Amino acid sequence: MISKIIKSLVKISSIIMLFLPILLLSCTQKIGNKNATYIKTQSELKNLLKEGVQNPYTRFGLVNRIANNMLSVDDYTNLIVFLTDWVQQNPDDEYNAYWLLMVAHAYMKTDSKPIAEYYFEKALRDYRDIIANGLSVHSLCLKNLIQISTRASSRIVYFNELINSFPDNTNKTELYFRLAMEYEKEGKWDLALRTYQQFLSQDDAATIQIEGLPEAYNTAKQLIDFNNSSKDWTFDTLDDLVSAVRRALINHNGYQLDRYKSKVNFFATSWRQDESAPNAQSEIPISSYMAGHAIRCAEKVDESSSPTEAYLKTWGWNSIYVDVWYFYFRKVNFPADSKIHGTWEWAGIYYGEKL
Repeated sequence: MISKIIKSLVKISSIIMLFLPILLLSCTQKIGNKNATYIKTQSELKNLLKEGVQNPYTRFGLVNRIANNMLSVDDYTNLIVFLTDWVQQNPDDEYNAYWLLMVAHAYMKTDSKPIAEYYFEKALRDYRDIIANGLSVHSLCLKNLIQISTRASSRIVYFNELINSFPDNTNKTELYFRLAMEYEKEGKWDLALRTYQQFLSQDDAATIQIEGLPEAYNTAKQLIDFNNSSKDWTFDTLDDLVSAVRRALINHNGYQLDRYKSKVNFFATSWRQDESAPNAQSEIPISSYMAGHAIRCAEKVDESSSPTEAYLKTWGWNSIYVDVWYFYFRKVNFPADSKIHGTWEWAGIYYGEKL
C-alpha cells in the first residue's frame, strides 16, 4: 500500500520537476547499486535543496526525488537520516506526515517494527494529515499500527480512530469484528458484545469474507444470541448434565430431554456435515423420534471426550436413516457472565457411528 503511494507521488514530482530534465533523465533508470551517476544525481539534488527553494511543490519534488532514489537502491539507513533531519529542521513542512510515513516504511523494511511504530505514531499525532493519491496518510498510519502493535489496548484505540475518522474509506464491517475481538482480549465484555452487535447490524455482515476469520458471522451471532437468551439450560458439571440426560432417556421422557437442549444454536448433523450449516440447526422435538422405541445410552461418555467436550452414545431412535446418535456436550465459554462461564450445555447431536 505504501509502495503504491510512493510510486504515485514519484509521478507527481516528475511533473513538478520538468525544469530539471537532465537530472530527471539521470534518475529514470532503476539503479541496483550506488554508482557514479547515482552519487552525482543525489549531490546535485541536495545542492538544489540547500539553495532554499521557496515553492513548496518544487521543494516537495526535490525531497521526494532524493528519498525515492534512496529507496531504489534499498538505502534505508540514509533515507531515514535524510528524512528525519529534514522533518526536524523543517517543522512547518506540510508534508511532514508523509515523510515520517516513509521513515516508518523504511524501518518496516529493515524489520524494526517497534521503531516503525514510533514513527507511524509520530506522523499521526504530531503532523496534520495529507491526501496522497486519494489516500489519507493518517489512515495508512493507523492501518499499519493495527498490524504491528503488540498491545490490544493500543489496537483498540487505532480501530476506533479508523472507524470514527475514516468511515468512508474503510471496511467498517471487518473493523467492527476485529475491534470486538480486541475488547475480548482485554476482558471488556460489555464493549465486545456491543461491538459484535454493531458488526451484525452491517448489511454485509452475513456475506463478508474476512481473511483468517472464515466464521466471523457465525461467531458473532452465536455470542449475541447466547447473551440475549435465558441461559437456563446449563448444568454446573458434566456429570450433572449426563445424569439428567440419562435419567430422561431411561424414563422415556422426551419432554424433559427437549428442556435440556441448548436453546441457542443447537445442531443435529452427520459427522461430516458442518454444524453451523443452516440445515444443521435443529428445532425438531426429540420426543418425536422416541415414539414406540426404547432408547438406550452408554454407561459413560466416549473415551474421545476432553475437559471441554464430551460425547454420549445413544441408540434405538425412530429414524429411517440411522438409529445411533451421539449427544454432544460442551463446556460453556462465556466470560461475560461469571455465573454461566464454565458450566456445561447439551449443544447438539451427531448422527451415526463415530468416525
